Amino acid sequence: MINRVKSVMLMTLLCVILVTIGGYFGGRNGATIMFIIALGMNFYSYWNSDKIALNAYHAQELSEEQVPELFELVRKLAKNANIPMPRLYIVPTSVPNAFATGRNENHAAVAVTEGLISLLDKDEIAGVISHELSHIRHHDTLIMTMASTFATAISYVAQAAQWAAIFGGGRDSEGRSNNPIALLATIIIAPLAPLAAALVQMALSRSREFMADASGAEISGKPLALASALEKLDNYAHRKVMPNAKPSSSGLFIINPLTGVSGFTSLFSTHPSTEERVKKLREIAAHMN
Repeated sequence: MINRVKSVMLMTLLCVILVTIGGYFGGRNGATIMFIIALGMNFYSYWNSDKIALNAYHAQELSEEQVPELFELVRKLAKNANIPMPRLYIVPTSVPNAFATGRNENHAAVAVTEGLISLLDKDEIAGVISHELSHIRHHDTLIMTMASTFATAISYVAQAAQWAAIFGGGRDSEGRSNNPIALLATIIIAPLAPLAAALVQMALSRSREFMADASGAEISGKPLALASALEKLDNYAHRKVMPNAKPSSSGLFIINPLTGVSGFTSLFSTHPSTEERVKKLREIAAHMN
């Protein structure tokens, strides 16, 4: 319950950021337009959260005839998690990773990359799948996809406002002149909006990863296998960035797909450190023995 209240509060904050951008650059009319856009995005994201993420990474749905063993494994784990069997997708990339999406347990999907299937053994794959099923069970998939959509929109709007400030000139909607000081303030403030959205995503995602690890370990019954999988995925992520990966959607994945990006992007990671996650999983394993 506390987790859901926190999610609603943070999503409200993302809406406020979007409306504030509209108000700052467009006055009352701009704020109203952004409020309407925010409502529309909430509605669209709710009903299409699975399609948004899957299409972004060119995921292709799998049939049981293609991968019967994987279906059997996921069906067993879904039963352990007490949720319906999700749809399964494959992402065509050699970079190992996975994510879950969907608005609820009855409209959920788990996507794994080709690289994950080839890199991990059966127990490690079970650990990763269990982690993703935990996200589905706790409705993290919906909130993170919606947060990703808002973060993307905030980034685009902020960039558009910044370029408009540089090349637009003239007066704003309230009739105030765009003097050099106001222009400088706009150029400085505009990049802060995506940063604020990234910070909200961090608050949404980091605690959820620990929860999904612990719950995933319970579902699979093999916390050390999940720990091993995380170490392998993290090691690969440091060497190669996943194609099409963007900061706005990085929180969906079990391992940040932008881990290999140095500098500002990696500083604001949506995931806790893999070392810390592995440590907690080993503590869980010790208590299970």
